[in-house]
Amino acid sequence: QAQLVESGGGLVQAGGSLRLSCAASGRTFSTSAMGWFRQAPGKEREFVASITGSGSTTFYAESVKGRFTISRDNAKNMVYLQMNSLKPEDTAVYYCAARYGISRPSRPRERESYDHWGQGTQVTVSS
Repeated sequence: QAQLVESGGGLVQAGGSLRLSCAASGRTFSTSAMGWFRQAPGKEREFVASITGSGSTTFYAESVKGRFTISRDNAKNMVYLQMNSLKPEDTAVYYCAARYGISRPSRPRERESYDHWGQGTQVTVSS
């Protein structure tokens, strides 16, 4: 059973940084697209960033472009989200997502493109 486990969330002041990590199981990790989504209270889960299996292509939501960076280490089955210049509106539960066996989904920004999800990690940005 493939599993995703996020870590690295916490409380940070506006302007600060956090690095989220996601540990993934599964032998097809290097050929699997990975993504980060977030869900704030009372809102729907929204796309943050995604990365193709090889790591050669990344996608970002406009709201985080230039501030967040997604990366992966296929040797360690890890994916990361470096978050800089954090804002209070970045406060949410952040979820790691995987589409096993598909390196580049046709719609990498959509929730339906991913078939495995982590349990989430809370990020709180104070003003």
